[in-house]
Amino acid sequence: MIRSGKVGLRARYEDDIPILRTELYNDVVNAARAEGGPWRPVTPGSKDPRLVVDDPPESSVPFSVVELAGDTLIGTATLWGIDTHHRGAHLGLGLLPAARGKGYGTDVVAALSHYGFVVRGLRRLQIDTLADNEPMLRAAERNGFVREGVMRSSAWVLGEFLDEVLLGLLVEDWQPEARG
Repeated sequence: MIRSGKVGLRARYEDDIPILRTELYNDVVNAARAEGGPWRPVTPGSKDPRLVVDDPPESSVPFSVVELAGDTLIGTATLWGIDTHHRGAHLGLGLLPAARGKGYGTDVVAALSHYGFVVRGLRRLQIDTLADNEPMLRAAERNGFVREGVMRSSAWVLGEFLDEVLLGLLVEDWQPEARG
């Protein structure tokens, strides 16, 4: 388990899937904003590739996020788009509604950064998020990510085009304990 602050990143358990499906992916607005594509219903019991981790590709590492105090499932985190040649990757997370607004996002970004830089030996991490996703922007910036650009009207979300913000962090700029 990768630990940071109040959270831990661990393997996805079979028992996590119904909770994540119900609380994250059946929420049409949240799923549409997070997935980068249109929401679609998924039949209960099906092998939803967003949740079931049978044999993940080398380019993606999915985690379940737990609150360390009670080992309670609070969301998902993923290092994705891993490029071993250029030594970079993207990171993303999704917190269950009851876990939002409690500072967990900052700890999840820190844990994913540790995993990317220390465990995987990457040089650059990137976050792509909607420009109005203030919690993710704060979590990224508290971990040293720098806003590198805005992709104007690049995301079609529930009937409108939204801007996306790109944030990056280089290993030489990473300060694991310097979160504000």
